[in-house]
Amino acid sequence: MTESSVLHNTRTAYDAVASLYAELFSNVLETLPLERALLAAFAELVQAHNAGPVADIGCGPGHVTAHLNALGPTTFGIDLSSEMVALARRGHPELRFDEGSMTALELPDGVLGGILAFYSTIHTPPQQLPVVFTEFQRVLAPGGHLLLGFFAGDDPLPQEFDHKVTLAYRWSPDSLAELLRQAGFVEVARMLREPHENERQFQQAQLLVRKPQKH
Repeated sequence: MTESSVLHNTRTAYDAVASLYAELFSNVLETLPLERALLAAFAELVQAHNAGPVADIGCGPGHVTAHLNALGPTTFGIDLSSEMVALARRGHPELRFDEGSMTALELPDGVLGGILAFYSTIHTPPQQLPVVFTEFQRVLAPGGHLLLGFFAGDDPLPQEFDHKVTLAYRWSPDSLAELLRQAGFVEVARMLREPHENERQFQQAQLLVRKPQKH
């Protein structure tokens, strides 16, 4: 499929389930202590560098955006789905939410201190992911951090799976880290955990990387 058809299908699928998704997942962080700890570390690193705000890309109904903003860094959300953006604006009127695509962010170069992509790149076809990571690299300030959440697999090649909303992919942490390295990022940390009983029975992973400082 072309990039435009993938974006259209993903947007349409999330528009259709936006209210149900918000109902099911708006309190999900309460059950994820390891993810909360990594978000707190991410927030601390972003604030220590003071390079700009954080964009929560693929923010959905805005629950993680609000959580991160409450930790300190000024945070705003971007999502492909207009229905998700509308829900986020209603649920968190004090925060900024914009419609947009991670493949072509309407942001100047080097304007962000951080990017959060919390399970939002999972629907991106593997051949298009380098485009996304190059775009993340463009909008991050030197020294800025990217925190990426995803479903892990142990195959070196990405594996398709039948996500409940639309087609998605699992990645080996090593393979995804290599793609990020090729886009110019430096790995800072990674986390891999086993799924909880009520989750999809895939390992869950987080990669924390940074854009190098200019020399």
